[in-house]
Amino acid sequence: MSRRLASLLALFALVTLTGARDPILVPEVSQHEVNLQQGFTGTELLLFGAVLTPEGSRAAQDYDIVVVLKGPTRSIVLREKQQIAGIWINAASTEFRSAPAYYAIASTKPISEIVDDKTAAIYELGLKWLQLSPIGAINPEEQARFSAGLVDLNRSNGLYREEEGGVKVSEQVLYQARIDLPSSVLTGTYTAETFAISKGRVVASASSKVEVRKQGVELAIARFSDDYGFAYGLLAVIVSVGMGWLAGRLFALV
Repeated sequence: MSRRLASLLALFALVTLTGARDPILVPEVSQHEVNLQQGFTGTELLLFGAVLTPEGSRAAQDYDIVVVLKGPTRSIVLREKQQIAGIWINAASTEFRSAPAYYAIASTKPISEIVDDKTAAIYELGLKWLQLSPIGAINPEEQARFSAGLVDLNRSNGLYREEEGGVKVSEQVLYQARIDLPSSVLTGTYTAETFAISKGRVVASASSKVEVRKQGVELAIARFSDDYGFAYGLLAVIVSVGMGWLAGRLFALV
């Protein structure tokens, strides 16, 4: 942490000497690598940094700060359930080309009080403005229904979240936000984006990366399933049958 603080102070001094005209964001993340090991129950990431004014000193005005942690994107098929004769079956479905597996946003104030709808849509600031493009032609009303369904599903699983007021700014320079990663997150590269906004306009932005990887037994199992798919499937069946047989024997002895 001391090395990161030294970097922030060095850049702050550089801006003071050069008299840079545009605000500069210096983002940092408490962890650039998250390891998924046995017993992993989730973790908390601290997104912090500084917003430096054109004069290189304490800001003469307040900047609204928005941080977004997103990724990795993937294609996903979403199906609706329909009850027929008391039985729930799959009904209509659609496939999204690039839905983020995880999305979290935190801001100093509600997004609607910071930017207009057009700006929010351009930068995807909020769950309402996620670009969930379906594959193929689809009725706009149906697209909106499926998009809302995907957002609600991921929100209930803790994979999509919004924290209005989740960003704290100190002395108009330093900011920080805490974002939870649940145990169900996927492996891959996550992007932590920070936006400084003044009078409804994004005046500075910056990003950093977070890698989520499997380690230990989980990594070995994942590699085995990728390299030996048939053997992995056969072994899974054998283990399931064996566990079922063992459970039956135990109950028979009770």
